[in-house]
Amino acid sequence: SAYRLCIMRKLPSVLARTLTSGTSGSPGLPDMSEVRSKLRDIVGASTNWRDHVQAMQERKALHTLLAKRQEDLPPRRMKDSYLEVILPLGSQPEIREKYLNVHNSVRFGRILEDLDSLGVLICYTHTKQEKQPWSPLSIVTALVDKINLCQKIIHPDCDIKFTGNVSWVGKTSMEVKMRMLQLHGGDYSPVLDATFVMVARDPENKRPAFVNPLIPESPEEEEIFKQGELNKMRRIDFSTASLLKMAPTAEERNIVHDIFLNTLDTRQEGEGTMSFQSRKLPPSSVWMEDAKLKALQICHPEERNIFNRIFGGFLMRKAFELGWATACSYGSSRPFIVSVDDIMFQKPVEVGSLLLLSGQVCYTENNYIQVRVHSEVYNANTREHHTTNIFHFTFISENEVPQVVPKTYGGKYPIKSMLYLDGKRHFTAVMKEI
Repeated sequence: SAYRLCIMRKLPSVLARTLTSGTSGSPGLPDMSEVRSKLRDIVGASTNWRDHVQAMQERKALHTLLAKRQEDLPPRRMKDSYLEVILPLGSQPEIREKYLNVHNSVRFGRILEDLDSLGVLICYTHTKQEKQPWSPLSIVTALVDKINLCQKIIHPDCDIKFTGNVSWVGKTSMEVKMRMLQLHGGDYSPVLDATFVMVARDPENKRPAFVNPLIPESPEEEEIFKQGELNKMRRIDFSTASLLKMAPTAEERNIVHDIFLNTLDTRQEGEGTMSFQSRKLPPSSVWMEDAKLKALQICHPEERNIFNRIFGGFLMRKAFELGWATACSYGSSRPFIVSVDDIMFQKPVEVGSLLLLSGQVCYTENNYIQVRVHSEVYNANTREHHTTNIFHFTFISENEVPQVVPKTYGGKYPIKSMLYLDGKRHFTAVMKEI
């Protein structure tokens, strides 16, 4: 099975002890509603939509509290930002409905929302200044590096525990590692590992701002910090080799050409009469253009974050649900999420935006379905479209799925072929992880 055993990353001994401590009910741990309440308190956000403009104006005065240099900020340890949060699905049945899906398991989109909120709070914990009632920093999610799952089913009637801490720090960015565990038979079992990257900006969320440096305290922590550096380099390398910047490799060009040859309609007599446009679908295959779904979302004030933009977790939930529906309709059976990777938050989404989501099956292999969801906002006044996010989801279906096939024409590489190759790259990277 592709669901590897979740081996928890080597944590500092203090964190490791804390991680495994606590059983049924986990008394005293904050829950997700407290996480979100705490975030509002940290930035002085108004709970009343009508007051949000004044609340944001008041934050401008916090500019004077920003550090001029990173060296002016006190260094922090990994355990300084370590948090544990409970999601009491077992001990508080009244919250269960919000997390329940039709298959009587937990809605993964809700988990994405919770991870996003927790990641931001962990970073505020790392950068907390004792004498300041409000933080001058605007901390926002820059990207979801990866989320790898090791359980197919998340049970809706057992308590969940989230843990996490800052694992790497740059000048203005922070990597956060989070883990999710679920209570079974008195013990918490691992469900997923998540790596997010957050960035700190000034009070108006316009320019980068310095964050406290991170000091590893042990060989284990040195290894975790080093992994954060490697993750950063891997992302740079992946971006540099992007198909948006560089031509496909020789191997990838051969893959596309093989697909072209396999889909060429050879029933026409003679090579001279054959046409690049004349195509036939191979057995047990689906054209890529027939493997997509679209959705529209109106972004209401209810979905705003503490900075009165649309909450990143909400965007992830909506994208995941469309991605799941795309995989479900394609494979004609229930898909299970295996991995989420490389979600880049390119532009903030304003309240009132029309959010257009497009889900595309871009690669398949055996039971696996790689889905790409493109998110853009549409401005009805200017009639302009702007990409805000690209999401990549890897699903495994209960049954083997048909092969998705891009239509290619001759030696050219139109968009569907590029999406196919990009999907294959993401799928290959995920398989290396699991």
